[in-house]
Amino acid sequence: MDTSLLLTIIAGILLAVGFLGTFIPVLPGAPLAWLGLLVSYFSSYNKISIICLIITGVVALVVSILDNILPVYMTNKRGGSKAATTGSTIGLIIGFFVGPPGIIFGPFLGALIGELISTSGDFKASVKSAWGAFLGFLCGVGIKMAAVMVFIWIFIISFR
Repeated sequence: MDTSLLLTIIAGILLAVGFLGTFIPVLPGAPLAWLGLLVSYFSSYNKISIICLIITGVVALVVSILDNILPVYMTNKRGGSKAATTGSTIGLIIGFFVGPPGIIFGPFLGALIGELISTSGDFKASVKSAWGAFLGFLCGVGIKMAAVMVFIWIFIISFR
């Protein structure tokens, strides 16, 4: 098999797994997708500039940092504790096995349960902080998904 073809296939797989990583918490979506661009740089089937790799690398780094900061920031802004953020992550992981509704509502329910435990049952405060954790999660997913979609678009238009 042609080495360039193999590199292009590997790049495509990395970009696809990176896209999955936009909503699966154990996969670093943007860094994996960027790695796909890096691999495609070495293929004769793709033409990606070094400047493009540097810019997209910085974007992947910034998106990864924001993805970790936004849920905590939004939860704290709504008066939540670390328990809500942890619960949100656990809810997402469990929700992943339930399917799309679990992925969407799991973080909220997890944050709600975590905050209910933390606040000894203060439902109103728990809902408020759970909503913050959920909004932070959605913002993180949104920016990751936008970045990875741009990376995929760059890959597609880079074919010679």
